[in-house]
Amino acid sequence: MADRDAFDTATRIAAGDDKSNYDNVAITLHWLTALLVIIQFVLAVTWDYFSHDTRESLQSVHVSFGVLLTAVVVARILWKTGHNRSPIVSGWQKTASNFVHYLLYVLLIVQAGLGWTWRWAQGHGVGFFGLFAIPGPYAQLARPTRHLLAEFHEKIGWAIVIIAFCHALAALYHHYGLHDRVLGRMLPPARKSEA
Repeated sequence: MADRDAFDTATRIAAGDDKSNYDNVAITLHWLTALLVIIQFVLAVTWDYFSHDTRESLQSVHVSFGVLLTAVVVARILWKTGHNRSPIVSGWQKTASNFVHYLLYVLLIVQAGLGWTWRWAQGHGVGFFGLFAIPGPYAQLARPTRHLLAEFHEKIGWAIVIIAFCHALAALYHHYGLHDRVLGRMLPPARKSEA
């Protein structure tokens, strides 16, 4: 147990963790997740406006970024298990904060699983920028099944974006309305105005 405590302390120090804010690794993973979600969403809602060839290229990029997003979400969850932060809010705000965070994690995991499942259901491997493709564990599935997977994938994508947008609005409310440190813990430039 002492080895685990020493390891936790060493990784916190290496990550720039001062125990009052999120460490640099957690901040990087958070903003990388947000950026990838935005990129994925923009790709998905715009590719129908392009020619067939361009649409297929955008969908291929979407799959590749999906692989990257899956890896980032897994890294976030693993990092969070050893570097958890106590909320600085209490009562219903703490309950709401925990609920939204866990809901986003669950939706991101389900979305990744659906993305991989859908790609394999189409009879394609899950590719990563042309470098490699992970073949599916099953053959192409029937069209109705593929359409159902696509529909769920789209609806969950919208849910993630809407919930993440509300999450961002809540952080801005804490910063500009309540003048507390919620935003500054995850966005270091915001700390200057909290002093």
